[in-house]
Amino acid sequence: MLAGVAQDPDTGTAKPILMPAPYSPGCAGADRWFTCRMESEDLIDRLRRIGLRYGGVPGTVMPTRPDVIIVRAGPVVVKAHAPGAEREPLVERMRAVAHPALRGIVLRPVTEEVMTAGDRLVTVWPAGTPVDHDDPDAAPWEAAARLLARLHAVPAGTLPPLRAAGGPARVGTTVARLGEGSAAELVVRRAFTCLPLGADPGPGAGAPGAGLTHGDWHMGQLVRAPDEWILIDVDDLGVGDQAWDLSRPAAWFAAGLLDPEVWHRFLAAYRAAGGVAVPADGDPWERLEVPAQAMTVQLAAAAVATAERQARPLDEVEEVLVESCLRIVRHRSACHSVPTQ
Repeated sequence: MLAGVAQDPDTGTAKPILMPAPYSPGCAGADRWFTCRMESEDLIDRLRRIGLRYGGVPGTVMPTRPDVIIVRAGPVVVKAHAPGAEREPLVERMRAVAHPALRGIVLRPVTEEVMTAGDRLVTVWPAGTPVDHDDPDAAPWEAAARLLARLHAVPAGTLPPLRAAGGPARVGTTVARLGEGSAAELVVRRAFTCLPLGADPGPGAGAPGAGLTHGDWHMGQLVRAPDEWILIDVDDLGVGDQAWDLSRPAAWFAAGLLDPEVWHRFLAAYRAAGGVAVPADGDPWERLEVPAQAMTVQLAAAAVATAERQARPLDEVEEVLVESCLRIVRHRSACHSVPTQ
C-alpha cells in the first residue's frame, strides 16, 4: 500500500505520490510532476514588480500547476490565479481568510487586495515550506486533520459572507470533458449518473454537514509558515458539506491506494480534534460515502481524459480508479441495470 497518492497537477492523472506543493524549488530542479509554463514576458514582469513591492527582492517563477503562475520574491509569493477566475468570489474569500477567526488555521494573505496583471487576478501571500513529496512517510496527516477540524469548527456566520464551496461542482465539469468513445469513459460517465448529487451537488446552509469548508483539500494545500503547518489556497473556500474536505483521502483509501493505517490515523486525529464532518465514533461512511465516490469519479475522469489526450493506455493507478467507478455503478441500486460496455 502507498503512504500517499496524488493527482499530477500537469495532467490531472492520479499518481502514487504526495501532492506536489505549490511553492517548491525553482524550475532548474523541477521534475516531471511540475510544469514551468512559458508566459508572456509582460505578465511575468508585472508579477515580479508586485513581488518586488511586497518582498523587496527580485522574483523567481516557481513550478506549479499549469493554469496558475507563482512568483516567489523573498518572504512572499505572488499568485496569478487561473484564467477566467471571477473577481467577486475571490474578493469575498480574501476578506474571509483575513478574519481573526481563521488565524493559525488558514494562511493569512500579505494584503487582502485582489490585483490584476493582464487578464489574471493576483494575490500576495507569505512564503511557506511545503510538504516534501519525496518523503511521503513524513506527510503530516495528523496535523492536516487537526487543521481541518479547526476550520470546520469556525461558524461560517462569524466571517464575511461566503458563497458555496467550489469542490462539489468540479465533479460535473471534470466529467463533462470526457469523450464517449472508450469503455473507460463510459464507465466513468455511468458512475457519475449514479451518484445522488442532484442538480446542485453542494448542500444549502441548513443541510446536515453544511458549514465552513476548504473546498479543495489535499496534502499540497499545506505549508509550514513559519514553524507550524497551516492550510493554503482559498480559491474554493465557502459554505458546503464539510465531509467533502475528507473526500480525497477517503476515496484513495476506498480504492485501495492509501495505506489503511494512514487513513485511520488521519480519521482518528480529525475526530480527536472535534471534527464535525463525521460522527465522533462509529461508522463514518454514512457521511463520507457520497463525497468519496464523487471524488473517485472526478479523479477517474481526469485520468481517463488525460490518457485519451496523450493517446496512451491507462496506467496502474488510473485503472484502479476506473475499476472503482465500476464498483460504484454496481453498488448503486439505481444503476444495476445500466450497461457499462
